[in-house]
Amino acid sequence: MFNDRSSLLSYLATRRSCRPRDLVEPGPDPAQLRVILEIAARTPDHGKLFPWRFVHVGRERRSDFAAMLEAAYRAGKADAATRPEIEAVQRFAAQAPELIVLLSSPVQGHKIPVWEQELSCGAVAMNLLHAASALGFGGGWVTGWAAYSPPVLEALGGREPERVAGFIFLGTGGVELEERPRPALEDVVSEW
Repeated sequence: MFNDRSSLLSYLATRRSCRPRDLVEPGPDPAQLRVILEIAARTPDHGKLFPWRFVHVGRERRSDFAAMLEAAYRAGKADAATRPEIEAVQRFAAQAPELIVLLSSPVQGHKIPVWEQELSCGAVAMNLLHAASALGFGGGWVTGWAAYSPPVLEALGGREPERVAGFIFLGTGGVELEERPRPALEDVVSEW
């Protein structure tokens, strides 16, 4: 059983992300989404800089989001984009009931190194997924070409030195989850 919520340790030992394309209704309602974001924001942040921010792309804006992604994708293609590529962009925009775009928003020139600020942003994403699971929802954190597209960042209200840390899709898992390969501890743990 994945995402076993019987105890915190059980959950952490069985935590599994959902593929965004497999997330279906219901998604979190506005009050639940607020709780998820409040919990995500309770993340370690050396310097109390809050070097990240959220952009909610509501269901009612998904067609606009798809049009923006398509325009950005076409602008980045030297050749004309193919129909299957455009269909994939449109599917990306429409998947899952809820979408939160997480922006890494480091404070430049601060005594807290940008690297530590970026680590905080990654922890925000993980806390967001944990909070969604605690409420019984599935989530998937993805990047892809759109996370590295300057026109997408700009359309989301981002500005340098911000970057898209990920697209976090939320909803109810529509398929049975499968385990993925995990590292053998001997391969990733050493003694000093």
